[in-house]
Amino acid sequence: MSLIEKLTPEQEALIPVYREKWRAIALSTERIDREKAAEVLKATYTTIGKQQPEIIFCESPYAGLKIILKKRNNKLNWHNIKLNNKLIKYIFHIFPNLTNKNLETSYQLDTQVINQLTILRRDFIIFEYSLKEKLKLKIQPQINLNHLWLKSEYLASNCCWIDFYVSVLNCSYSKMRWETLQSLSRFCGWISPFEKFCIICDRPLHLRFDNENRLHAEGEPAIEFTDGYSLYSYHGVTLAEKYGKIHPQQWQSQWLLTEGNTELRRVLIQGIGYARICQELQAIELDTWQEYTLLKIDADVDEEAIYLLKMTCPSTSFIHALRVPPNMNSAREAIRWVNWGIDPEEFAVQT
Repeated sequence: MSLIEKLTPEQEALIPVYREKWRAIALSTERIDREKAAEVLKATYTTIGKQQPEIIFCESPYAGLKIILKKRNNKLNWHNIKLNNKLIKYIFHIFPNLTNKNLETSYQLDTQVINQLTILRRDFIIFEYSLKEKLKLKIQPQINLNHLWLKSEYLASNCCWIDFYVSVLNCSYSKMRWETLQSLSRFCGWISPFEKFCIICDRPLHLRFDNENRLHAEGEPAIEFTDGYSLYSYHGVTLAEKYGKIHPQQWQSQWLLTEGNTELRRVLIQGIGYARICQELQAIELDTWQEYTLLKIDADVDEEAIYLLKMTCPSTSFIHALRVPPNMNSAREAIRWVNWGIDPEEFAVQT
C-alpha cells in the first residue's frame, strides 16, 4: 500500500461518523440479547480451537467476580488471562499484511494522517472497578482483577479505527476475524473467558457524564447496574460511596482534614468551594483592602497551606473566594496577581 499523505475531504468528514457510530455501541445501556450473546461466544471459542464453554450471565462485574471465585474455589490463577490473550490475539489480528507491530507504520500513513485519526478512539469510556476492595479479597498480588475481563467499550474503541481502516482506507483484512470482533462488541457486555466456562456481564443500567464526556454524577452513581452495583464519579474522578451518594452541596469541609488522597481532596475542595471552606474551617485573616481579604487556612487540608483572596460584592454581599499563591503578603498583592499584575487602583471601576 502506498503512503497516505493526506485524507481526502470525504474521508476526513467520515471520522466523526465512525467515531459516533462505535461510541454509541460502547456506551449502550440496552439489555443484551442473551441468546445472541451466547451464540457469539460459543462461535468465538470454536474459531480459536476451544470447546464450547458453559455460558453464565450476570448483572454486574461484581456479581461476575463472585461467580468466578466460587468456580475457582477462591483461588484465581492465570488460566483465563492466557485465554484472554489468545482471544485478543485472534480477534485483533485482522490485518494479514502487517510487517510490524505498528498498524500505522505498516500501512504507511503520514504522521499528519495518524494525528487526524487519533480522535477515532477518544472518549470511549474505559473504566475500572474497585472489585478487590469491595469484596475484601486476599488475592495473589500479581493478578490484576481487571485483566479478568474483556471489556465491551475496549472492543468498541478498537472496532472504531479498524472499521475506518477497512471501510474508508480499503485496507485488506480477515473477514472472519473482523466479523468476530464486531459481534463481540455489538452483542456482548463485559466477558470473562475461561477454558470451560465464560461469564457474560450485562451492560450498565445507567451511565452519566458531564459536558466533557467524563463520568460524573452528583448524589447518585455515575455507573449503575441492575443488581445495584455502582460506581460514583465526579468529573472523571472515582469517588468513594461515602462521598458519591451525597450531593456536593452537602459535602463537609471537615472531611478535608481526614482524607489522605490528594486527588480526592482536590475534588472535595472543588465541590465544596473555597467560600464555604473559609467559613467552616475558620480561615485566618491576614490582610484586608476595601472589600478584599487575604485569608490563610493552616489546617491540614491540602499539601501546603491554602491562601485565599476573599471578595465580597458591595451590592449583594455575595462572598467569592479564589485561591492565590502562598507567597502573597497582602490583599492588594493578591488582587494584582488575580488581575494579571494590574494594581486595583488602576481600575476606574471596581467589580
